Amino acid sequence: MKIITREEGIKMRYIITGVDGQLASRVAETVLEEVDGHNLTFTCMKKDRIPKARVQRWENAGVKIFEINYDDIPSMDRAFKNGDRIYIVSGLEVGKRVQQHKNAIDTAIKAGISHITYSSFIGATDPKYAHVFVTPDHTATENYLKSTGITYNAMRNNLYLENYLTMYPMLALMSDNKWLSTAGEGRATLVHKDDCARAAAAALLGKGEDNKAYNIVGSESVSVRDLCNLIKEISCKNLEYIPVNPEQYYEYLKKLHIPKEITGDFSQSPVPFCGEDLMTTDASIKEGLLNVESNAIELLTGQKPKTAKDIVEKYKYIWEENIQNWRDMK
Repeated sequence: MKIITREEGIKMRYIITGVDGQLASRVAETVLEEVDGHNLTFTCMKKDRIPKARVQRWENAGVKIFEINYDDIPSMDRAFKNGDRIYIVSGLEVGKRVQQHKNAIDTAIKAGISHITYSSFIGATDPKYAHVFVTPDHTATENYLKSTGITYNAMRNNLYLENYLTMYPMLALMSDNKWLSTAGEGRATLVHKDDCARAAAAALLGKGEDNKAYNIVGSESVSVRDLCNLIKEISCKNLEYIPVNPEQYYEYLKKLHIPKEITGDFSQSPVPFCGEDLMTTDASIKEGLLNVESNAIELLTGQKPKTAKDIVEKYKYIWEENIQNWRDMK
């Protein structure tokens, strides 16, 4: 992958936000394999959330690391200074993050950054997806990004495959081996987060087509029942897949202390997602909305996306160690 230069002999400065999170940290590692660390800026909410050894390795490579908050514009002013291309990972606060994303986009433009790569969601600008819990924030952000006139790429990630190999089996094992879902027998091209990161890194480094949104999806169309059966086979746990309606699913989640709404009490929740999020994303699988075909990952990275069978062994610690909270996931 060739590093873009502004002019002969001068390498660009690439900025990656949110490197204390799972997705952006993988983008950071991928880019660092291709770019001299002295030409990289990584940002995070809290530096102490990143393993110390990783921070030390990045800083030894010459990477500049800043703590920023999308609500704190001066912090972004400092971090985005002298940047050329930026990867903006979406925020976590559904309902608040539209303004946060606008703040980050505006600050990047003000800093003279020429290209934004944004982590979006499948179907972001298609009205058929508007009822899916996470979609409206991405819709508003993509529309705003396009309206600014800056050169961009929107990476429309499908649901993450590893969530269905970690979080959902964890909840099932906490529920007498019953895996409830509103996905029914629907199928989806779920995608491995590593593949999302590699595609995002490629776009950040200029391998993508300007002003294009890419559907970042897996190469295999699978059902949640398929994944339940795969985990059942690998783990030797007697998991039972049970399709349910929304009311039954909310009741199931309530017993697990998962709040229905994002404003609810998460103090005892084993996962960071609210019931509306889990219900609507699974239901969108039933509706066929996430069974999207795309060769974008292979086009951008030269590698085909991983399948569930390719990566399932990586997550067997979930049942072997009886993990019961997302914070203990690796």
